Amino acid sequence: MSSATAATADDEVVHDFAPLLLVYKSGRLERPIPMPTAAPGRDAATGVVSKDVVLSPHSSARLYLPPAATATGRKQKLPVVVYFHGGGFVIGSAGSAAYHRCLNDLAAACQAVAVSVDYRLAPEHPVPAAYEDSLAALRWALPAADPWLAAHGDPARVFLAGDSAGGNICHHLAMHPDVRRGAGLRGIVLIHPWFWGKEPIGGEPRAPAKQRQQVGLWEFVCPGAADGVDDPRMNPTARGAPGLDNLACEKVMVCVAEGDVLRWRGKLYAEEVARARGAGRVELFESEGVGHVFYLLEPATEKAKELLDRIAAFVSAE
Repeated sequence: MSSATAATADDEVVHDFAPLLLVYKSGRLERPIPMPTAAPGRDAATGVVSKDVVLSPHSSARLYLPPAATATGRKQKLPVVVYFHGGGFVIGSAGSAAYHRCLNDLAAACQAVAVSVDYRLAPEHPVPAAYEDSLAALRWALPAADPWLAAHGDPARVFLAGDSAGGNICHHLAMHPDVRRGAGLRGIVLIHPWFWGKEPIGGEPRAPAKQRQQVGLWEFVCPGAADGVDDPRMNPTARGAPGLDNLACEKVMVCVAEGDVLRWRGKLYAEEVARARGAGRVELFESEGVGHVFYLLEPATEKAKELLDRIAAFVSAE
């Protein structure tokens, strides 16, 4: 192959999932969104302290300890929030600056010990690698393997939370047989969860070209999906999917955003959980006038603070 031909092949995009991922004919991958990282330590704004823990050769977690954990005279242990970042299974990390800021704020608002999970990304590691790493991290967190968790975390008040693909992971873990056989979870918080399906619902785009972004990305990151986007891992309300009455958690919170194309799937999920588990087991919260994961992009806005407050109330409620 001549150098000119090689250059042409390298420049030809065969999978366009912008802005998350571009895949070139040569096999080269490009992730256009800048993802600067932030080091763990003490956060000046919240007083939350964080540290990194290696869980395996290919996964890790960042732990967050709020000031409430070490407050003078405090004897009661704190809730534990295990968080899974979003990014379509192809971008993001626990060390991303946006997520580091988010988890500092979340730990402080919820007065909870937080565990932010790193998992392997596709396409280098196709799904189910992300699920496997996330399950391994949860298995590590539940028995309080880390001194922070052992000293300050309440194993009877464990919550899973995550945005977009991370919300998808939360659902998957809460449905996993190994988790169901355990003591169970207090609750899960799905923030703008990435669910989809073959048949459009609500205000989802009907044109095939508009559907292609969601369908194509899922089928690319999970080439083994049995029925495309109607695979139960992507469409938990699909015909034949395991019943949502099997969720291991006591209660569910689903957060959606008015300007997010995923909002209709989130609402449908909340409706189906309420049908399966009872309306008192699920809370649906919609942020008006904002889009997908807006709180990561504009954490200082009133809408972001409102969302954080609602999540904190859900975690602290008995």
